[in-house]
Parts: sequence; structure tokens; C-alpha cells
Amino acid sequence: MGLLTEAEFWIAVGLLVLIGIMIYAKVPGMALKALDERGAKIKAELDEALRIRQEAQDLLARIKVERAAAEQMAAEIVANAEADALRLRAEAQARLEEQIERRRAVAERQIANAEAKAAQDVKAAAAEAAAALAEAVMSERLKALASDPLIDRAVEELPHRMR
Repeated sequence: MGLLTEAEFWIAVGLLVLIGIMIYAKVPGMALKALDERGAKIKAELDEALRIRQEAQDLLARIKVERAAAEQMAAEIVANAEADALRLRAEAQARLEEQIERRRAVAERQIANAEAKAAQDVKAAAAEAAAALAEAVMSERLKALASDPLIDRAVEELPHRMR
């Protein structure tokens, strides 16, 4: 009876009974099934992660293409704006020069008109002074002579006719 009293024997018997019950209850099959399900779930998650990664890479590539197109468009807009600014500057310069030329021409005409009017005023004043002097000289000479009514009247009308 030595074997029935040893603890190791009973531990071995208990272990064999436990293993037998587990096999009878199909625990290893359930464990394998659970491991297979867990593996399938992990594989599905990995497949989903790969799909999401591929979508992210596609999105990134599309964004890079759109960014390049936007940068190209921005560069074109800047170039067009610079060209428009140069064109507008040239047009403004031309309009300014034209306006300056018109104002210069108007000023020259006004100066010429003022000079002509001044010359005309000087001539008129000179003519009036000459007429007055001639009238004074003639009236002095005529006083010494006998007075003729026709000559007197002609002398009086002389300043009016000189104008």
C-alpha cells in the first residue's frame, strides 16, 4: 500500500483525471476555437489597418497633387498681378505725361494770349498818346492860324477816328 499513501501518486492521478475531464468537455477544442477566432479577429483588424493606411496614402498623394496645383495657380495669379501692375503703371505714366503736356500747351496759349493782349494794350495806349499829342500839336499850330470850322471839327474827331 505504499503507492496509495504517497502524495505524488495522488497528484498524478488528479492531474490525469483533470486532463481527462478537460478532454471529455472538449476544452482543448474550445481553446483552439477561441484562439482561431482571436487570430481571425486580429487578421481582420490588420486587414482594416492596411486598408486605412492605403486610403491615407491615396489621400496624401491626392492632397500633394492638389497642393501643387494650388501653388501653380497662386504663382500664375501673382505673375498676372505683377504684369497687371506693370501695365497699369505704364498706362498711368503715359496719362500723366499726356496731362502734363496738355497743361503745358494750355499755359503756353495763355501766356501767348496775355502777351498779345499786353502788346495790343501798349499799341492802343501808344496810339491814344500819339493822337493826344498830335491833337495838342495841331491845336497849337492852328491857334496861330485863322480858325477854319471844318479843320476844328476834324481835329476834334481825330482821337475818335484813331481808335
